[in-house]
Order: sequence, then C-alpha cells, then structure tokens
Amino acid sequence: MIRTSIGAALAAALTAATLSASVSAEGLSASQRNSHWFSEAQDRLQQAAQVKINNKRGAAKNVILFIGDGMGISTVTAARILAGQQQGLSGEEYLLSFEKMPFAGLIKTYNTNQQTPDSAGTASALMSGVKTKAGFIGVDESVTRGDCKASLEHPLTTALELAEGRGKATGIISTARITHATPAATFAKVPERDWEYKAPQGCVDIAAQLVAMPVGDGIDVIMGGGRRGFLPADVTDLEGAAGKREDGRNLVSEWQNRYGKNGVYIEDRAGFDKIDSKTTGKLLGLFQPSHMRYESDRGNDKAGEPSLSEMTAKGIELLNRDRDGYFLMVEGGRIDHGHHAGNAYNALHDAVEFAKAVQVAMDKTDAKDTLIIVTADHSHTFTIAGYPTRGNPILGKVVSNDARGEPMKTPQLAADGKPYTTVGYANGQGFADLGEETNSDIREDAHTHAGRADITKVNTQNPGYFQEAMVPTSGETHGGEDVGIWARGPGSQLLSGTHEQNYVFHVMAHAGGLLPRR
Repeated sequence: MIRTSIGAALAAALTAATLSASVSAEGLSASQRNSHWFSEAQDRLQQAAQVKINNKRGAAKNVILFIGDGMGISTVTAARILAGQQQGLSGEEYLLSFEKMPFAGLIKTYNTNQQTPDSAGTASALMSGVKTKAGFIGVDESVTRGDCKASLEHPLTTALELAEGRGKATGIISTARITHATPAATFAKVPERDWEYKAPQGCVDIAAQLVAMPVGDGIDVIMGGGRRGFLPADVTDLEGAAGKREDGRNLVSEWQNRYGKNGVYIEDRAGFDKIDSKTTGKLLGLFQPSHMRYESDRGNDKAGEPSLSEMTAKGIELLNRDRDGYFLMVEGGRIDHGHHAGNAYNALHDAVEFAKAVQVAMDKTDAKDTLIIVTADHSHTFTIAGYPTRGNPILGKVVSNDARGEPMKTPQLAADGKPYTTVGYANGQGFADLGEETNSDIREDAHTHAGRADITKVNTQNPGYFQEAMVPTSGETHGGEDVGIWARGPGSQLLSGTHEQNYVFHVMAHAGGLLPRR
C-alpha cells in the first residue's frame, strides 16, 4: 500500500509538471520554442539540407589545399574562442571561416614508422596519396632515412605536379621557409627533410629542386620565407643576412634567368605592393632569410612583409588567369612553431590569421568550380582544461563559477595553492614570462622550467607569456590524435567521416581530374 501511494503521488507530480511546461502540438516545450539555441540549430539544419555537391570526377576546375601546421582540434577550439573574444563576444559560440563549410571529418595522421608524426611524412601523405616515414619528403617508406641513392628509385608524384602536367597553374604559399617540410612536399623528393640547401653528392637539395622543377613550366606562384637557402654564403640579402649555400650557386639568379622578363622576384613589402596581377607571369617572393614573422610580430619587420591572407588574395588573383584552372597549397606554418615554443599567444593568433586567409579564398572563388580543403598535418600537446566560466579570456587564468553558477571574483587555485591557466601543454620548456615580447623563437635559448610556477601576479594574456608544461622537455612535441578536415565545393562530401591522411590526395585528384580514369 505504501509503495502504491508513493507511485501515484510521483505520477501526479510528473503530470502536473508536464502540463505546466505548455507542451505544443509538435511535442516541444515553451522553453524549446523560445530558445535561440533551438532556432539557430533549426536554421543551420535547413541550410545544410539544401547543399548540393557535385562529386563527379573533374568537377573542380580549381583546388586549394589549406594546411594549418600543427592546428589540432584543441587549437581550432581555442582560436575560435580567441577570434570571437577579439570581436567582443564571449567566444565559445563563434565559428572560424572554415568551420562554416558544409562538410567536415577527421584525419588519422600517424607516419608509417611513428605513432606521433612529423610534418614531412604527413605533408607527403597529403600531397602524394601514399603514407611514408617521418622525415621523408616525396619518397616512399621502402628506403632508409638519408639514403640518397635508394631514394632516387622511389619518388612520389604530387598533386601539384599532376596539375602542372595537365596545364594548370600552380602555387605554394607559406609563412614558413618555402623549403620547409610542408611546402617542400608539394614538389621535392628527398629522404631527409633537412636537405633544404645542401644534399649528399648524387642528390639535389630542396631549394635547387624548386628552381629547376622539370614538370610543366614550373610553379607559377611561390611566396614564403627561406631566402637563405637560395643564396650563396658570400651574398647578403637586403636585411643583411648571409646565404647558406656552400656550392656557390645563386638560385634567385638562376630562377630569374629561367623566366626572364616573365618572372618577378620580390623580397619585401614594397615589392609585394607593386605586383601587377594582370602582367606578372611567374612570381617568387622570399620575404625572410628563414621563416616569416609571427602574425603578432609582423609589424617589427623593418623590410616589411605581407600577411598570410594578403598572400592568399594575391596568389589567387595571379592563378585565376589560367583558363585551365589551378592548384594552390597555402600553409599557416607558424602555428606549429608557436606551439613548439610553448607560446599559445602566437600559435592562436597565427591560427586566427590562417582562418582569415581561408575566408579570402572563399570570397574569391565559386563553390561550384573550386574545391577548398582545410586541414592540419598533425596536432600538438596543447590542452584546454579547468572549469573556466563562460567568456573567460582563453589566454587568461581559470576563473570558475560559484555554487550558484555565477563567476567568481578571483582565479581558481590548484591543490598547490597557485592559480593556473585554461590552456597549457603536456610537455615542453614550460613557464616563462617575457612580457610584451612577440617573437616566440627567442625562447629556444632560454632554460626549461620544470614544475609549477606562481603566476598570481603574471599577466598570462601578454604575448610573451609561455604556458606551463607537465613534462619538462627541450621543446614541445607534436600530438598524435586525429585532426579535423573541412571542405567546400566539388568533391567536398567525400571527406566526411574518418580517413587516413593520404586519402585527401585521392579526393583532390578525383575532384580536380588530375589522374586518368581507372
């Protein structure tokens, strides 16, 4: 009898609660009908349902591959929040440009010999359709790293080379050295990624391979850093930096001789601003001796250099003149370097600029004939943790909510009595406070800080703040988890789901009609 009475009372209470919720004829409560979250999701659903994709072979006249070097899922999330907060929003609800694309998936990034990969092997997988070893660029996994002779017998043809062979215009743009692993994977074949300007006898270094590229008439648009790898050691550039080549070759001069009046070589902002998109044939822009500056540090460059989004805009303008279409690879290379330094500020600000570059490409192209793919080569040990309140600065200290769900007035303290930041690293050099310093690279010469630091009086949102790391190492490492992939245009639907990294090449080749019919 007692159990029956309790059951009846409970049923009556539930019935009353249901009635008070004012359920509509559609089965929705008033709370759902009045929720902006609900209506926004419905709008997004309707938009997604109307997307029609042409998955036929050769449907994409143009293919643009964006690679955010080291841009793992946690980096995308944090960059999204930062970008939103830069616009006065709480940040969490914001979407980066490529996150608005209709199709997304996950990519497995391991190398054939490493669980956590390096950029050479991953970029080669993206560009050639074949997974390979860490440190390898455009060479399959069957040879030993550094084996010059064997590597010559096992080259991999890239998507860019296939595009060249079909008469399409081609381009590579990067904020890293143009001979660095990711951009090099579009054209080079070496069993050692460090052969940027010097290789063993019998093999050709990466810079020399770029200048003498035998496929088609060579790459049409090249912009990035790495000037030192093209100049001999006895030559200094306009910034006073000496070249690195020991063979005496001046590859800039060789490139200019190859293309004559049809080729335009630039080194600084002034040269970039003078580019005439209507008359420029080939373009070689090398804006730094080594890597280009971090986006937040770019204003400190005396000679001046363009941003990634500006280079992307100019590159598309130049390539778009080819009636046969084009293939373009754009890399946000310094996202990776910011993370390796343990400096989330630069990694995230470069990721935000990377998203701006993607938006430029979306604005300058038509989804009907241009496939745009956005992905990363690998992740990092970058984490987002704690229980910060909604809208808490992503680079700030964790400020949690109280028992009522309201923001607390002071930062949360860890078990050791010290505050901590929302973002951090699983390994790396750890804490450092360099104030307003915007060049993360100077941290390479600093000591590794093991253990926790008292950051109570430290402004963790400064560009020179380096996050704490759990495991002290000489430098932060890559992460091994899957990375995201987003796509718009012909063939983009084929990237939904979880795929091996080399699959991306096959989608580009199919959509762009780069391979013969099977």
